[in-house]
Amino acid sequence: MLRLAVRCVLLRKSSKVAMSSAKYYDISDMRKPYRSSEDIFDVNNLVSKNPIKQFESWFNEAREVPNIGEANAMALATATKSGLPSVRMVLMKGYSEQGFTFFTNYESRKAKELEENPVCSLMFYWDPMKRSVRIEGTVERIPEEDSLQYFEQRPRKSRLGAIVSHQSTVLENREVINEKYAELLEEYKDEEKDIPKPSYWGGYLVRPTSMEFWQGQTNRLHDRIQFRKLKNNEKIDSNSTHKADGDWVFERLAP
Repeated sequence: MLRLAVRCVLLRKSSKVAMSSAKYYDISDMRKPYRSSEDIFDVNNLVSKNPIKQFESWFNEAREVPNIGEANAMALATATKSGLPSVRMVLMKGYSEQGFTFFTNYESRKAKELEENPVCSLMFYWDPMKRSVRIEGTVERIPEEDSLQYFEQRPRKSRLGAIVSHQSTVLENREVINEKYAELLEEYKDEEKDIPKPSYWGGYLVRPTSMEFWQGQTNRLHDRIQFRKLKNNEKIDSNSTHKADGDWVFERLAP
């Protein structure tokens, strides 16, 4: 019994030594000022009660900011049916009242997750403006003819890249891709020769059910206004939940 107690004490000591020897990087002093308390984003500052039009207003502002290289860059979060999440950056290639469109390889991890669990979240973050837009919604493939139309607008080298890359598969080395790409460059060196769209490449449409507009404040009392689809038979408190266009409502959220 005594031997067992001594062994437990030694194990606890060795565990503490292992934890204390781990390098900890303290970055708690990293902070930047955001907007001032006078520069707020309130419901009165909405340009529209249509969330797509509100997005369009902010997006067009972001496109004019020199320090924002790609205003259409967005984080795309997906999850497996069991709930294991993953996220990556993609480029929005269009939007409308129906939602937001992007293109990808249908054999990629994100596409496989969207096929088995067709919901996702998008996030635009425009740092110089201290603004972001977070979108949640359902996902569906766009019509094949729409994918083909966009594919044919792409630069030839980008089209060849879509053929070469079987996205998310394991490669022995980069030379494997380089060699295949070089072969295709030779095969399609005639600019008049059509480059076919691979069957495993196309677009998705994200139909939003929620859109949150965030504007940062230096005091961390950030402004958050959320549009969401009204639920069936939902009774709303008109003091905090406001009717928007169509079946949308909007609310101010705590920071």
